Amino acid sequence: MRKSLLTAVAIFATTPALADVNIYTTRQPELIAPVMAAFTAQTGIAVNLAFVESGLVERLKAEGRRSPADLVMTVDIANLHQIVAADVLQPVDSAILTAAVPADLRSADGLWFALTSRARVVYAHADRVAPGEVTTYEDLASEKWRGRICTRSGVHNYNLALLSAYIAHHGEEAARDWAAGLRANLARRPEGNERAQARAVWAGECDIAIGNTYYIGQMTADPEQQDWAAALRVEFPTFETGGTHINVSGVAMTRAAPNRAEALRLMEFLVSPEAQAIYAESNFEYPVLAGAALAPIVAGWGDFTPDSIDLTEVAGHRAAALRIMEEVNYDG
Repeated sequence: MRKSLLTAVAIFATTPALADVNIYTTRQPELIAPVMAAFTAQTGIAVNLAFVESGLVERLKAEGRRSPADLVMTVDIANLHQIVAADVLQPVDSAILTAAVPADLRSADGLWFALTSRARVVYAHADRVAPGEVTTYEDLASEKWRGRICTRSGVHNYNLALLSAYIAHHGEEAARDWAAGLRANLARRPEGNERAQARAVWAGECDIAIGNTYYIGQMTADPEQQDWAAALRVEFPTFETGGTHINVSGVAMTRAAPNRAEALRLMEFLVSPEAQAIYAESNFEYPVLAGAALAPIVAGWGDFTPDSIDLTEVAGHRAAALRIMEEVNYDG
């Protein structure tokens, strides 16, 4: 018997429930539960979400063909790249997916597809930072920002992805100089999450912070954090030879996938106008489907030009980015 809608989106641990689609996700389940509930309501297919905070690749390799996971959903292109390299996925051939997801936001061999994107931007204090003062990522290492920048840990995936993109544009030597320059411009030692950086700007500890776009939307929706968001202006820096750095959340089908047909149906639903609208409205992310509506607050930030560097190339520089952050003692 089918589970009721109230129990359709569940969390399973070591022993999977008898459900139609099982997902290992590095995203907090509550962030994707609304879109899964919509899928269940439309199709009657139940979805089980298992939050795997760390060790996803190792878990899939250990389970092998016995894995209960049909799909994996991740944030950060490096996570997707690591899963591909582990050879635990199978390609998906779907006209619906390839039509909905732009070629630069999916793998050429059908192993993964982006579902949403987010930009790595600058949270600028609306009064202390003049319009136009924020220009390029390269400029963030210039002396004009000395003692004015806050960031979270340099070895967090989001900052490693940005540095990886820098390597893709300029090479490792230039990236090392940039990371050292950015560290020299910090107003305080890296600490906390993206919201903590926004709060620090609001509190006057720094004038700008580096963060992902969607956190501003989340803070605006939180009564305790609305003042932090209201004090900020979202600025879209670019690379001198490119656009604004983006990262993606994505989905892939495991090689084991015990419920392949149902899993494919869910993948195709996730890029539908309905699902993309839910993502945009509830998570304040950018849809991958052309023409999908943005959340009003996201639309209010204005347009930007995404960087054209291949995301797979960016992911390939992650090890070098981590080494550089450690060499410059970014967090120290």
